[in-house]
Amino acid sequence: MLLGANALGDDLNQYWEQDNQAWWDWYLTLADNKGKSNAANLVDIEPIKHFDMPSDRELEDELSTPYNLTEGHHLAFRRDGFIRLPNVLSPAAVVRLRVELINLLYKAFPESNRSNRFLSLEMMWIDSPIIRQYVLSPRIARISADLLSVKSVRLYHDNALSKEPGCGRTPWHYDDHHFPLETNDVVTAWIPAQPVPEAMGPLSFAKPLNVFNLVKNINFNKNDTSYDKKVTEVFKANNVVIDSKPFEMGEASFHHNLSFHTAGNNRTSQSRVVLANTYFADGARVVKEPTMVSGDWQKFIPGVEPGGVVASELNPVCWPANKKRRM
Repeated sequence: MLLGANALGDDLNQYWEQDNQAWWDWYLTLADNKGKSNAANLVDIEPIKHFDMPSDRELEDELSTPYNLTEGHHLAFRRDGFIRLPNVLSPAAVVRLRVELINLLYKAFPESNRSNRFLSLEMMWIDSPIIRQYVLSPRIARISADLLSVKSVRLYHDNALSKEPGCGRTPWHYDDHHFPLETNDVVTAWIPAQPVPEAMGPLSFAKPLNVFNLVKNINFNKNDTSYDKKVTEVFKANNVVIDSKPFEMGEASFHHNLSFHTAGNNRTSQSRVVLANTYFADGARVVKEPTMVSGDWQKFIPGVEPGGVVASELNPVCWPANKKRRM
């Protein structure tokens, strides 16, 4: 999966040389999938129920309505590094999101090129007015800012993530490896575009947040599954609690960039489609030495050099909401 300088030795301190889909194709090879079922043993699950999809105006109203976070939500996020929130989206808004994401993914990836893969599309908000509403949503961005306890957040990027039927595990990781941002005020909103039962591979979190200290000295290996295996071993040896509950329709999670997480293989006959939006505190800078684990980061923050403030036109302030920009 690795090409050029990326394929040489063990060095991570270099730029990624391919596109972001190639990054995901490589990254999924780092997961320990020994003994996991594959496309030959898929489970049929119930199709998504029919809902009348909201109009553009109804969707905008929903995605602009504040979500009521409680002190308990704040405490849980600070303690665990993630929070699952019910009813972030209405069922109708979930269905409209799925229809648009599937449409974009299928345009990008012909059927012959989807089998068993983990598909990724980024920066969809630029060209899709529908996705733009979900990505620049004041409702979602405000949740992110409030959980981080910051006044203003910018967008790092959006990401459509489709774990196709038969696709294997996502390796243990934390996003601090992946986002070349010189701040820990970073949160990703993981928004499933359907319910995610156990067999579909829901996002799973190690808790509490500070368990990252248990594995911070494990060397990341770009060539094999050793990192994923060692993290699993350390978590088991220390009886780390893993939250791997299914996601209900409209439920979303928000996780900190130091939160260790993974996801199971998709053993169902349906694609597990997710919109993942990453937001960070306004004023953050690019780290001085981005690595290949950051993928095609210059696509997401164009024109900003290492050490520079991340404020390109592709990193708009999403909260507080810019009313003029949203009209």
